[in-house]
Amino acid sequence: MTESKAQLPAPIPKQQQTRQRLWPLWIITLLALALAIALALWSWQQWNNYQSLQQSITSLESDTEQLDRMYGQTGNQQSQRLQALEEKLSEQRELISTQQRQIDHNARELLEAGNRTRTDWLLAEAEYLLRVANQRLMIEKDIRGALAALESGDEVLAESDDIGVYPVRQQLAKEILALKGIADVDRTGLYLKLEAAIDSIHQLTDDALASDRAPGFIADASDNAAGNTDSVPGLMAEGWNKVKDTLSQVVVVRRLDEPVKPLLSPEQSAYARLNLQLMLEEAELAVLRGHQELYSRSLTKASNAINNWYDSSNDRIIALSQSLDELSEKNVDPELPDISRSLELLKSRLAGRLDNGDGDEQGDAS
Repeated sequence: MTESKAQLPAPIPKQQQTRQRLWPLWIITLLALALAIALALWSWQQWNNYQSLQQSITSLESDTEQLDRMYGQTGNQQSQRLQALEEKLSEQRELISTQQRQIDHNARELLEAGNRTRTDWLLAEAEYLLRVANQRLMIEKDIRGALAALESGDEVLAESDDIGVYPVRQQLAKEILALKGIADVDRTGLYLKLEAAIDSIHQLTDDALASDRAPGFIADASDNAAGNTDSVPGLMAEGWNKVKDTLSQVVVVRRLDEPVKPLLSPEQSAYARLNLQLMLEEAELAVLRGHQELYSRSLTKASNAINNWYDSSNDRIIALSQSLDELSEKNVDPELPDISRSLELLKSRLAGRLDNGDGDEQGDAS
């Protein structure tokens, strides 16, 4: 039994066999883990590359759209510029053609001028004077200038030997009489008077403003008894004067049956003068334009402002108010007659003489 046991091999420990079998698994596990980590890192890098590529594509698309818009706007601008240049070119062509027609017309007029008689020149001069009269009356509303031009035109027609101007002179007589029946507006005089009123406003001082005591105020009670002080002799007079001084400091009597004008500060005083100046300048503009409603409204506002803010007893204010009242009665826009009929008749006569002259030339040529 002992020999058999001695011949048996020595038993192998189980732990050593287990270790020899597990170490390859650990190696494989580590390799797999490293491979998984590497695969995850590669996937993450590829995802980042994909994201950056998507962003680049998006930015490129936006840049492309922006460039398209820019090129589209540039193209529109270029087309608009080309269209504007074409329009300017067409306008220049029309202008050149108009100037060419005017040159041809002037050339014909110069050629025909040599064949005109003294009567034709006089009729042309009369036509010019009648045109001036219509412009003076309708645009400038200058009655005197229009009347002088009509009278000069009538004198020129009287010098002509053309019997066909009789209807023109008959109409001119009516128009001259109509103009003489209108009261002429002295616009220059009205303008100068308004300028003088503005200068007087600049010369107004604080003395011309409403006084610091409103109308109806009595400064003290001693004014009512001023006539009785002389009748009290000696000590009674002195005592009475002391009583008056005391009462004048503590007693103020107000009467509210008259309107009270507010006091003006220096800034308000300057504003009042500037406001009056603007109203009168507005009236000057209305005189030059012949606008009666604006003229009357401006002077009314100026008069109301003077009555509200200035002392009506001041000499300068009285003179200014009277001047504004006189100016407000003036009519700067009288009803004007129509004086264009004589000009139309004269144009018809000139056209008739031209046609007759052409007919005579054609008859001579035949």
